[in-house]
Amino acid sequence: MSEPSAWDAEIEEGARRRDLAAGLGGPDRVVRQHANGKLTVRERIARLADPGSFREVGGLAGEAVYDDYGTLLSFTPAPFVFGEARIDGRRVTVGGDDFTVKGAASARGPNKRRYFWRMSHDLQIPQIKLLDGAGASVKAVEEEERTYVPEIDGWSYAAANLSRVPVVAAALGPVAGLPAAEVVASHFSVMVKGLAQVFAAGPPVVARSGLGPEMTKEELGGWEVAARSGVVDNAAEDEEDAFRQIREFLDFLPGSRFAFPQVRAATDPADRDCRVLRDAVPRNPREPVRIRPIIHTLVDDGRFFEIGRYYGRSAVVGLARLQGAPVAVIATDPFFDGGGLTADASSKLTRFVDMANLFRLPVIHLVDRPGVVIGPAAERAGSLRYAARMLAALHEATVPWATILIRRAFGLAGAADRDHSRHGFRVAWPSGTWGSLPIEGGVKAAYKRAIEAAPDPELYLKQLEARLTALRSPYRTAEAFLVEDVIDPADSRALLCDWVGSAYDVLTSGALDDAGARYRP
Repeated sequence: MSEPSAWDAEIEEGARRRDLAAGLGGPDRVVRQHANGKLTVRERIARLADPGSFREVGGLAGEAVYDDYGTLLSFTPAPFVFGEARIDGRRVTVGGDDFTVKGAASARGPNKRRYFWRMSHDLQIPQIKLLDGAGASVKAVEEEERTYVPEIDGWSYAAANLSRVPVVAAALGPVAGLPAAEVVASHFSVMVKGLAQVFAAGPPVVARSGLGPEMTKEELGGWEVAARSGVVDNAAEDEEDAFRQIREFLDFLPGSRFAFPQVRAATDPADRDCRVLRDAVPRNPREPVRIRPIIHTLVDDGRFFEIGRYYGRSAVVGLARLQGAPVAVIATDPFFDGGGLTADASSKLTRFVDMANLFRLPVIHLVDRPGVVIGPAAERAGSLRYAARMLAALHEATVPWATILIRRAFGLAGAADRDHSRHGFRVAWPSGTWGSLPIEGGVKAAYKRAIEAAPDPELYLKQLEARLTALRSPYRTAEAFLVEDVIDPADSRALLCDWVGSAYDVLTSGALDDAGARYRP
């Protein structure tokens, strides 16, 4: 037994307050949280972080009630729990809403949220936000006996973090207002199916404003709505799956833009058999390529962490490793919009390329793109503007870049395979076909008068197409050194594994200037 201290009473008071804080909003509200299928914020942090690694900051903050003699009668902890922890041994900051205390998050006044944003910024370590609550409530008017001009104290740090450290957000319950904005203000976001909904304002506000019919939370902002609109990147089956996705995402990234991604020992031979790729592109040009099996064949252990699968679906983006080195992968899915650049796909690519460049991830681009989508709907959506914005992001990227021209590369979208003003690794498969326009669609436009004047227009058109098709062999392009090489698809993985070694040599040598790196959420 230790010797009594002059400060024993004060130390015991601190322990008592911590016990009260650990009780969250009280037993009844914890039971209600569990009954709703949700973990408490402290349970969430414990499941996400390495065991015993969480060091809380501000655990004594909250609202206390005293008697006339200054004795503590009750204590309600602040509805936000945060601190420093480790995930797979790496330091992170993690913070989450405590819905058992309060369902609304305040953006005003000196608060723990602001400190959390600044903490991640100054420590230069990843930030994880576990969100479960709405924005400020109108009850604040009665509580404070006044209204106020809205401001988000400390948001400058939250915004600056996007160009500084990996920021991850998980929607683990209905979120609106400020927490909903925090979902979007991230490099990766995930929401739990059926448990979380994300919207600017909930169904009662929408209905009373006359902007929509009576709707459920799921109808207004459920995962199918949020994931398909790009408000969130991924959906999870449950909270454990959300935590797994967070850990996997962070595994590919450095701690900040000032560090390098962690290279591991290679676990998958660079020269393993990839002959299956020889048949990856169908001979029939109308039959689409299945891009994901190609990606899984190329990367280490077939492990590809896809991001934003339900949004901008003609574009495929995600993270993988080659010879143990993290890389960013971008590709096209011709099963959606023929693989063309839509407004959504361009926005998705812009955001992902920005992130790859910010965190020094070499990029692998698998190209099968027929062009920018056309037609009235595409024009109304501003597809060309978003495609040009994506092209700007691509040309601003300074990280090493590898391109494999798998099939189509036409027009403006086809030119968006890399920044052609600097060196980049680029090869083509024998199935590659490119140009300003596809021959099948461009002949009628280019030879319109000659076709119309021909005795047999249909026969003349077929003859033209056959003659031009014979000229579009990728080997003719290689003869003119307009493509660097045409390779056996089976050699693709070995070549990429060799390239990634030189890519990381360039990255770690400090030869690249990333002073202008930025992130567009």
